[in-house]
Amino acid sequence: MEAYQSGRHFLQIPGPSNLPERIARAISRSTIDHRGPEFVQLTHSLLERLGTIFATENPIIVYPSSARGAWEAALVNTLSAGEHVLFCDSGHFATLWSNVANNLGLEVERLTGDWRLGVDPSAVEARLSEDREGRIKAVALVHNETSTGVVNEIAAIRQAIDNAKHGALFMVDVVSSVGSMPYLHDEWQVDVTVAGSQKGLMLPPGLGFTAISSKALAATQTAQLPRSYWDWNAVLSFNERGLFPYTPATNLLFGLDEALTMLFEEGLESVFSRHKRLASAARAAVRGWDLTLYCLNQAAYSPTLTGVLMPDGHDADAFRRTVLDRFNMSLGTGLGQVKGQLFRIGHLGDLNELMLAGTLSGVEMGLQLCDIPHRPGGITKALDYLVRH
Repeated sequence: MEAYQSGRHFLQIPGPSNLPERIARAISRSTIDHRGPEFVQLTHSLLERLGTIFATENPIIVYPSSARGAWEAALVNTLSAGEHVLFCDSGHFATLWSNVANNLGLEVERLTGDWRLGVDPSAVEARLSEDREGRIKAVALVHNETSTGVVNEIAAIRQAIDNAKHGALFMVDVVSSVGSMPYLHDEWQVDVTVAGSQKGLMLPPGLGFTAISSKALAATQTAQLPRSYWDWNAVLSFNERGLFPYTPATNLLFGLDEALTMLFEEGLESVFSRHKRLASAARAAVRGWDLTLYCLNQAAYSPTLTGVLMPDGHDADAFRRTVLDRFNMSLGTGLGQVKGQLFRIGHLGDLNELMLAGTLSGVEMGLQLCDIPHRPGGITKALDYLVRH
C-alpha cells in the first residue's frame, strides 16, 4: 500500500489542466432530459457563447469525443479517398493528425521544418505555388504545438495561402490555445478549427469542437469519405432545434456552461494577459536556472506551456519521476523525437501566481535532487517578474 501524500496533486502537464471546483460542481448536478426544453435552451446558449470563444459567426459543432475525433471529422466531412493533404509538421501532434489522414486513405504530404522554430509561412507559400494543378486539397497545422511550446502564425500562413492563389481548405488545431490566447477563426479565414475541452476550457477530456466556414460546409457536398457519427450536416440540423443526433455528454455540457461563464466573468482579454504573464514568469525561471528553452523563436513562445531541454546526459523522464514521487507533481513528458530530451511545464487553464510559484519550486527542488547542472535561484527570478509585472 502506497503512503498517503498530504496536500493536493499538482497537475502541471499541458492538458488536461486542473479542474476548477466550480466546474466540478456543475458537472456533478443531476442529469436532465436531453430532449427537454431546459436542454434546448442550454444548447442554444452554449453554441452562441462558443462563437465568441472561437471569434466566429460560423457554425460550431460539439462532439462527445476527444479532439482526435474532431480531427477525423474535419477530414471525412471535406475530403475524398486519395486526395492530397499538406500537413505542416512542426511537432508531435501535427504528426499524429497526419497519421489519422493516412489511415483514412488520404494522400499525406508532410512539410517538415524545425520543431524549435515552428512553421515557416514562406515554405507553405512556395509549396502551394508549385501545385499549379491544385492537387493539394487542404493545408493543416497546429496553432500552439503542445509537444514543443511553439506557436505558429496562423494569420501569416493564411496570407501565404492567399499569396500562392491556392484554393486549399485551411485546417487548424487549437487544442492547447483556444480559451488561453487570441484565436480568430473568421478574421484569419480558417475553414476548419479543431479543439478539445481539457485545456484552456478547463474541463475534463470528453468534448471535441469544430468551427466550420461556409467553404468547408460546401465541401461536404462532394466529400466521399465515409461518415456517419461525424457527419456535420446531421449535427447542424439537430442543433437548429437545440438537440443532437445522438445522446450528448449532458453533464460535460453543464461543465462547459460554467467554464464559459468563468471565462466571460474574468474577461477574455484578461484571461489572455494572465496566461502570457505567467508564461513569461516560467521562462524567467528557466533562464534563471541557466537551462535551455526548447523554443528558439521568442515571437513564438507559447502562453500555455514551456518546453525545457535537459543538459546532455540527463534523462527528462527520470527527472519527472523524481518530481512526481517526491512532490506529487506531474510535468509533461517529451513526445516523439524529443522523448527523454525535454520536460514540459503546463501553465494554462485555472492558474494563478501562487500555483505557478509552487510548480516552479517543485521543478527547482527536483533539479537539485537529480544533480542536474543548473544555477540555483530560478524561482526567485520568476517571483521577481511576477512582482514587477
